[in-house]
Amino acid sequence: MRRTPIGKVDLHIHTTASDGTWSAEKLTEEVKKAGIDLFSVTDHDTVANTAAAQQAAAAAGLAFLAGVELTSTIRDQSFHILGYGIDPLSEPLRKLAEHNTVLMEETDRDSIKKLIDDGFLIDYDEYCRYQHEPARGGWKSLSFLIDKGFCRDIHDFFTNLFTAERNIVWPAFPSPSTVIQVIKKAGGKAVLAHPGSGFHGSCLEETLDFFAGETIDGVECFHPGHDTVVTRQAVDWCNRYHLLITGGSDCHGDFVAERHLGQPEIYFGQLRLAGLADRIQ
Repeated sequence: MRRTPIGKVDLHIHTTASDGTWSAEKLTEEVKKAGIDLFSVTDHDTVANTAAAQQAAAAAGLAFLAGVELTSTIRDQSFHILGYGIDPLSEPLRKLAEHNTVLMEETDRDSIKKLIDDGFLIDYDEYCRYQHEPARGGWKSLSFLIDKGFCRDIHDFFTNLFTAERNIVWPAFPSPSTVIQVIKKAGGKAVLAHPGSGFHGSCLEETLDFFAGETIDGVECFHPGHDTVVTRQAVDWCNRYHLLITGGSDCHGDFVAERHLGQPEIYFGQLRLAGLADRIQ
């Protein structure tokens, strides 16, 4: 049986199913050590570890909310949309997740080819044979380029290799409206991830106002990429429109060193999870 009442919460965590370093079981152990009562696994464009995380949470006496983080594109800008309370067996959800995964795999291959065209001494066949180890976090092209000495880490990768100047850019993912519809078809609530972080490249108010017209259900107000001012603005905006308020660490295990489970420190009473309470297991 899980512990009650729910105190500390972390609703944004990644596992080896996407770009985190922990398995669902290892993540659950770390969640329990961190004193977190309710957590959600929100892997990028996959629900492969959802069932395992749910089982591990139940065995550990922790509350669990099924989740996913889906990628969308509008006007050449990528936006991440969290889906909570989703049915991981939903066929539309699985198809969209698989579509996005294929896009990213194609981008991986194309980025390597563009680096070769740009003069990097990379053997493309060697890249194709290369096997990425999920437990180190990240993804295939990043691990390969680190191992071959072309970059030091994820920050070096995005600063010097995966850049618009090299014509290496994110693919065009489905629109936010399409992603939101798929989440709702899967019985979930759609929440805009980290709108005030540098990832989106646009001002917070502009981002929020755009998504207000996209029938978003809520906003991830608490996130390590938000300072206190941004958090307060996001919470106020959700209060104004009576939307869900969520938050999480965006922890990737050991892959992103500056992100840690339970940081920022979030408690159940700070959130608004209307319509999701009955889906917490």
